[in-house]
Amino acid sequence: MQKLKVEFKDDNKNLTTYLTSKFPELKVNTVYKTLRKKDIKINGKRINDNVKVHAGDELEIYITDDILYGTHKADIPVIYEDDNILVFNKPANLEVEGDNSLTSIMQKKYKNIYACHRIDRNTTGIVLFAKSTDVFDKVVEMFRNDEIEKHYIACCYGLPKSNATANAYLFKDRKKSIVYITKEPKKGASKIQTSYKLIDENKEKNVSILDVTLHTGKTHQIRAHLAFLGLPIIGDGKYGSYEINKRFKTKTQLLASYSIKFNLKNDYGELNYLNDKEIKLKNIPFTEYLQ
Repeated sequence: MQKLKVEFKDDNKNLTTYLTSKFPELKVNTVYKTLRKKDIKINGKRINDNVKVHAGDELEIYITDDILYGTHKADIPVIYEDDNILVFNKPANLEVEGDNSLTSIMQKKYKNIYACHRIDRNTTGIVLFAKSTDVFDKVVEMFRNDEIEKHYIACCYGLPKSNATANAYLFKDRKKSIVYITKEPKKGASKIQTSYKLIDENKEKNVSILDVTLHTGKTHQIRAHLAFLGLPIIGDGKYGSYEINKRFKTKTQLLASYSIKFNLKNDYGELNYLNDKEIKLKNIPFTEYLQ
């Protein structure tokens, strides 16, 4: 059984639409079968119709995890593990935290683990977990002190003229769950900085693979900033192009958390062994889009 609480952005959606957006592997027919058995509750009441859900509604779904998530969610790869930390390769269509998330799924196997940072639901790749609250506090401090260097791989439509470090301002519209980028500062906007370098490209397809580094970690920063710079990430339904995404037949952004490297400047006691350690994906993702 899984529990969900409906967010404002999902207000007034049909139940089937809501559930299949939360669980991309879930089939609509399965939802209807579950409704016929009255195995879905909304605010404690069993239902058998495809009703609309509203912000604040609490749902209980009596469907097994293998059906909700699909078999690939049951075997999330471990990239690195020691006595203190765990690093997973997160698939797309999965939040890092919350109900039905990477954390809730993997806690069934590893119990006391804590996500030290987040990546977007449809961004794949490296997510670092701590195996205790003490380690969690120290790793979060490392992130806060810019002692963990993070690199992302983005597959973009467009060819950068050169490697660059770009500055801009980001404004977050919380009601619409979207961010806007501007060259000039505006009230409520945060200054951002994003670096990228070209790894590979296909000039005929106008596609490039970029290594991206965040110097400021704001919501949707890479996706929005690259789109602002004329390098939209292929598959990005929010900041990219529908026509381009359709052409490449992908519905999720081609963005992956590729590597983390510990550059420790402070004393972290038992975790000092992590200094200079780099953890990364085995292969650079998305290169097939250059073929």
